[in-house]
Parts: sequence; C-alpha cells; structure tokens
Amino acid sequence: MTLVWRHLLRPLFLVTSAPRILEMRPFLSRASWTSVTKLSLHTRPRMPPCDFIPERYQSLGYNRVLEIHKDHLSPVVTAYFQKPLLLHQGHMEWLFDAEGNRYLDFFSGIVTVSVGHCHPKVNAVAQKQLGRLWHTSTVFFHPPMHEYAEKLAALLPEPLKVIFLVNSGSEANELAMLMARAHSNNIDIISFRGAYHGGSPYTLGLTNVGTYKMELPGGTGCQPTMCPDVFRGPWGGSHCRDSPVQTIRKCSCAPDCCQAKDQYIEQFKDTLSTSVAKSIAGFFAEPIQGVNGVVQYPKGFLKEAFELVRARGGVCIADEVQTGFGRLGSHFWGFQTHDVLPDIVTMAKGIGNGFPMAAVVTTPEIAKSLAKRLQYFNTFGGNPMACAIGSAVLEMSRRPLPREEVNQIHEDCKHMGLLVGRGGIFSQTFRIAPSMCITKPEVDFATEVFRSALTQHMERRAK
Repeated sequence: MTLVWRHLLRPLFLVTSAPRILEMRPFLSRASWTSVTKLSLHTRPRMPPCDFIPERYQSLGYNRVLEIHKDHLSPVVTAYFQKPLLLHQGHMEWLFDAEGNRYLDFFSGIVTVSVGHCHPKVNAVAQKQLGRLWHTSTVFFHPPMHEYAEKLAALLPEPLKVIFLVNSGSEANELAMLMARAHSNNIDIISFRGAYHGGSPYTLGLTNVGTYKMELPGGTGCQPTMCPDVFRGPWGGSHCRDSPVQTIRKCSCAPDCCQAKDQYIEQFKDTLSTSVAKSIAGFFAEPIQGVNGVVQYPKGFLKEAFELVRARGGVCIADEVQTGFGRLGSHFWGFQTHDVLPDIVTMAKGIGNGFPMAAVVTTPEIAKSLAKRLQYFNTFGGNPMACAIGSAVLEMSRRPLPREEVNQIHEDCKHMGLLVGRGGIFSQTFRIAPSMCITKPEVDFATEVFRSALTQHMERRAK
C-alpha cells in the first residue's frame, strides 16, 4: 500500500514537439527514463476497472451546494477546477462524485490518505472504537493513546522518543517552534524559501510562499534562506540529487561530488552571518518540499546545514507532514534519505489517513526544557478515535499473514485465471516470474487480479 512519492510524483512538463503532439518528459537523466510517451490530443486512456459500486447520491443538489458555500463558507478560493468536484464517496485509490463519475486519486487529499480512502481495516478499527469511547482528554489515561505512542516511538531512532499528540500540521510546527525556543533560549528560526510549514499566526513566519503571506506582522523571529533547488536555482543539474529522480539540466558536478551543494551551503552560511543573531533557536526543513513543487536538495546539503545550525546553538526540525509514514518508498521517514538525525520531528496528514491528527516527537532533553517553561495541554490531542485510527495505519506491517489467509488470496487469484508461485519461510511470498514473452496487457490483467484478490482479502478481514 506504500505510495512511492519519489517515484510516482515525478514532476512532469509538457513540450510541444510537433503539431497536435505533446511529449511528457519527467525531469530525469537516467537511461531508464529517457523514453518519451507521445499522446494524441484526442486520445483518452481507458480507465482501469474497479469492482466497487458506490452508493447512489441522495443529498444536496450541486447548485444548492454552491449557494451554501458562497453564503456561509470561507470566501478564499481554494477549490480545484472551474467546476469544483462535489465528491460523494471514496474507496481505496478511487473517488466518486455526486454524478457517479469515478476518479483515480493521485493527490490523496493533499498527500494525506496514505493507505486508501475508507480502507476496510481502518474502517473496522474506527467503528469498533466509536462504540467504545469517542473522547477523553489527556487528564485521563486510555489504552489507545498509550498503545499508539509505543508503536510510533518504535519507528523512530533514539533519542526521539517523547511524543506530543496534537491535531494538525500547523499546530505541530507551532509547538516545535516553542520547543526550539524554550530549549535554546534563542529566538531566530530559519526556513527555506518556498517552504510551507503551516498557516497559523506563528507558522506563517516559517512559510515562505507568497500567496500565504500577508501585510500584517506575524511570525516574528523567522528568517528565510535560499532553497537549494538544483532545477530552478542558480546551481545544480543532472548529478546533484541523492535520488532516482534527476533534473535534465546539465552541470559540471561529478556523479559522486556535488559542487552545487557547496554553493548553496555558502548561501546558508551567509544567512547565518547576516540575517540572524549569533545564537539561533533552530532550522526547519521539509525533507522534500511539497507545496513548492516537489523540490529535492543536493546530496549532503541537509547534513552540513544541520551541523552549522547546531554550532550556533540551534535545534534541527524535520517537517515530515508530507514525507513521513513511508510516502517516499525507500524509507519510513524523509530525513532518513538524507542520513541525518533531527532533534524534533513533526508529522500530520498520513499519520491518521485523513483523520485530524498530528504529532511532535523530540528528545527527553528538549521535552523537559519545554515543561520547565510551559504547562502544555491539548484538549483533543491523543483523542481515543484518532489514536485507534493511527494505530490501524501503522499496522500495515511486514509481519506475514496467517497461512490460511495467504492460501485464500492464492486461491482467489487462481479462480480469476492467474497462476503464481509461493515462497518465503512462512510461504507468505507470492513469486512472480512470467515467461519473457509476456505482453503489457497481460501484465495489466495480472495486476488487476492481484488488486482484486487483495481487496477481497481486506474486506474479509474487516468483517
């Protein structure tokens, strides 16, 4: 169920190569991605089948929804498309609108629904907890909160073991700002240009995207620095990212030595020398920038930047709101792809698969610094429903399924006309090794059979 962000969400740009022909080119330089797909302007790809039938929509009419939105909801224009979608139901990777149209969701509710819409396993856990306990604040103990904290802590390296449960990414980042200042006794915090760290009064100082800024003062003590963007920035090119996704822009860097990193580090040092005090509170960074357009940094940049920040007395904060919980595919946390260890990690979005939930994880030392300065309390942080759902999201694990469940998936594939092998010490691995004469339509068919068999399996487990 992992969505491999570094691979699937490659930025694409369109180049006109001939009349009525568009070329879709990923920003890559590797030979495996040099092929160009040509699409006729009148060709409409066939949508893959879906065995889920949504309920019939029987609620407000579209025009009535527009009226209510105009009269009673925020006037800020945020809806996508000239005619905004009126969504009705979701199932795994699919969304259905009020007219019954089906859409393959490749945005996941702004990088949030990590394991699928209305995932049967998550649904079952939520319904069970709903009948047991909806809410109690953290002045009382309840097992879902403690069970979740233990599971989450096990996924983070030492000494990141103290968890503060909150409700949104903005709230998490605002709390992280308080922690950094309480621990360092300093004020200034640095973030990248193009960064998005939230829309609350304090986090707007960290957010450096023009449309989120306003004329009134707010977010004092925050300083932007140049984003080390090897595609749009002044330095960098096809050898600079520590990623399978590379820009096509040429550069003089060797494959194992990024000169652009050194140039961007000099800019970072310039910010430290001119724009902030001699001692700083901290530095915020998304492992990959999201809102600014999936920006990846040069190899080794974050590691060197973290060292410079700590030398000034600051702490390093990794904003994992969009990159955490396996979104990058290769690692569970985005900071791991940079071989760094932050002092504070913030997380939201995929943490609850769409349920309002977020967290800040830090070291015991930093947590104690906050406790000395502030009696922090959160009414809804650690909500029983949120923690139960969060645990369900974390349990899509590597533990082998019981043999009888694997047997049933194997049988379902066979009944639909697909033969595969078995392997592994628990016979839990499906071995796929077709003849070399296999064609793409046959691969597509096999993929659909597996998807259908796994969907049936999850629905059986939910019952």
